[in-house]
Parts: sequence; structure tokens; C-alpha cells
Amino acid sequence: MAARQATGLEPAGVRGAGKVFIHFTMSLDGFIADAGGGLDWAFAFAGPSQTAVRKITDPIGAVLAGRHGYDLGMMRGTMKVYGGAWSGPQFVLTHRAGDPPADPSITFLSCGIAEAVGTALAAAGGKDVVVMGASIARQCLAAGLTDEILLHVVPVVLGDGIRLFSGPLQQPITLRTVSLGQSGELIDIRFNVNAHQLA
Repeated sequence: MAARQATGLEPAGVRGAGKVFIHFTMSLDGFIADAGGGLDWAFAFAGPSQTAVRKITDPIGAVLAGRHGYDLGMMRGTMKVYGGAWSGPQFVLTHRAGDPPADPSITFLSCGIAEAVGTALAAAGGKDVVVMGASIARQCLAAGLTDEILLHVVPVVLGDGIRLFSGPLQQPITLRTVSLGQSGELIDIRFNVNAHQLA
């Protein structure tokens, strides 16, 4: 939480809040989805065990996601987070809310990224908020609202698709490696986002 506090963007009124962490499975060349938004390639390799998945999902109190991922999930009928291993409040940041979601656990938000993170933290009730979606993750990171990044690197080179991070930042953001491991054929890397940035 040091990164959020250092920027002055710690959501007001959220005491004892959990971490905000970005969580993605990505290809070796940095893509989190193929050119068509597909993720089948990510499941072609042995990954974390159910026990390992629970260690990730148990501390999560809320999800903050983007509209693109929500729309893809709706089209495919795959709205269950972590394949149904987790349930709870989900917030979708969007500028085109439209009709409210049929799932009562999903709420559309039309606000700035700091307010969206604060809303998710409040709903998480002291547990962690996981950020899903490339655009939302980038906004959180650029705004200093991210505490950790958890990546699972798949041994595949896609060559094209949706990048984890794309576009320039105002300045580089430094990370500190917390853990490095292996789950099946995937490499797991967890980073702390440092409170300071490189000049």
C-alpha cells in the first residue's frame, strides 16, 4: 500500500484496506490475449494447482475490470472469475454503461480510476482488489494505485495481440521482485510496485 499512500491517492475513508494488485497470464512476448481477444493459448499448458489458485483467490474481496473484457466474457458466456473459483463484487469501469448487468454481483462504474479503485476497496471489506483488463491495469499503474503485479508467463510466443502494457508513461515505474516460482509449465513472478519512480 506504500505506492498508493506515497502518491496521495489512497482512497479516502477506506481504512485497513487490502492491496490492489494486477493479475495476468501473459505470453513470453508480453501479450495477455491474441489478436482476436482469445485466451485459449493460455490454457494449453499445465498451470497452477487448485490449492495454488485458492491462495491467490482467498484474499480477494473485489474485482475491478474494464469494459472490453466484460464484453468478451458476455459474448463467450464466460463471466465467472477464475473459472468460478471466486465470487464476489465485480466493478466494470466503462464510459458506455447502457443497461445494468443481469448479474447482481456486477456493477458498472463511470468515474475516474482513483474513484473506481476506492469503490472496489470499500466493497472488498479489507480484502484485496484484483485488477483485470489491460487498459484498467495501465491506468492504475500510471496513477500510482497499484501495490503488486502478479504474472504467469506462458511458454508461447504469440507475435501479435493485446499487450499487457502499451503506450508511453510519463516516466518509468520501478518494481521490486517479491517472488519467482513455477506452476506447472508457467513461470510465476510477483512484484511490489515501488513508491518512487525513476527520474
